[in-house]
Formats: sequence, C-alpha cells, structure tokens
Amino acid sequence: MTEAGTPGGKVGGWWAATVARLVSPLAVCAVVLVGCTQQMAEQPRCGPLEQSAFFDDGRCAQRPVEGTVARGDLRLDEHLYAGKVDGQVADTLPFPLTRQLLERGQERFNIYCTPCHDYLGSGQGMIVRRGFSPPPSFHLDRLRQAPLGHFFEVITNGYGAMPDYRKQVPAHDRWAIAAYIRALQLSQHATLADVPDEAKAQLQGERQ
Repeated sequence: MTEAGTPGGKVGGWWAATVARLVSPLAVCAVVLVGCTQQMAEQPRCGPLEQSAFFDDGRCAQRPVEGTVARGDLRLDEHLYAGKVDGQVADTLPFPLTRQLLERGQERFNIYCTPCHDYLGSGQGMIVRRGFSPPPSFHLDRLRQAPLGHFFEVITNGYGAMPDYRKQVPAHDRWAIAAYIRALQLSQHATLADVPDEAKAQLQGERQ
C-alpha cells in the first residue's frame, strides 16, 4: 500500500493536480460555449408583415429613410433612364448605334414582343390570333413618325392593354428594342435608294 509521501503518492498527487488544472479551463469554456449556441436562424427577428412592440407605428418592417437610393440605382441620366432630353421625349439613342446593339434588340424583341407584335411588328402575334386585343402596327404613319423615346417609354411604363416591362427588361435593352423597332419600320418601307451601293448589285441580280 502506497502511503502519502512515498514516490507513488507523489505521482498520484501530480496527476490529480494536472487534471484539476486542465478541467477547470475546460469547464469554463464549456459554460461559455453553451451560452453561445444561439444560431442566426434562431435569433430575434421579424417575420413578413409581423407586428413589433419596438417601433412606435407597431410595424416590424420599416420604410427606408426618405431619399434612400439602393446601390447601383442612382439614375441621374434622364436620357438613358427616362427617355427624355430637357423634359422632352428623346428621338436619339443615349449611346452609339452599333450592329451589336441591333442584334441585341432583335433578340430581346423576339423574346418579349413577338407574342403580341409578331416578328415584323404588324400586331398579329400568336396571342392576338388566339383572341387577345391586337396592338397597333409599328408601320402606321403615326408610329413611324413617333420619336424613338416613345417606344422606350411604352416599354418602361406600359400603354393601354400592354403592361410595363421595366422589371423584365433593363434600360439598355429597352433602348436596343426601340432601335430594332425603328429598323423594322425602315425594312418595311425601304426603297432601293436606301440600300448601300455594295449591296444593290446583289439585290438586282436576285430580282432578275
């Protein structure tokens, strides 16, 4: 039997002291961790349209401070975002006209516009053939003479039975569609004089 003061007793006492030194910090850490187990999914928060006793108006969801602008939504360019110049409907693009822009406009037009306006813009799209109210043809004199910003404005805000497409179609693409509509109008009323010289010979050869 090992008695206190013997080598065996010293070893046992050393182990007991070591375990005590280790267990005490671990116990403290365990208590701290238990107090921090609340996850973000469980933290105090508001559900949609939920009431709140914290705010004076009793609503949990508060309106943004007046004048707040979301990042990336500071739209100061009236021409680009409103389709106007000095308060008047613009008849020009807010950026250069390129082949890439027209091709983008054609792509967006075919996706969003052809169901009502058809591929030529005559207002006889598929849903019109099935009973939906027909939109006016883009080839009416009234619309051929309309400023380019008119089409941008209609796409942005809607008109008559047509809903607005501001959420589905970004401003740049709305201008691309407007430019393509103008190209469609020209295509249906163009003459040989409008054709570039290098393409006239090809067209005349096809007609023969």
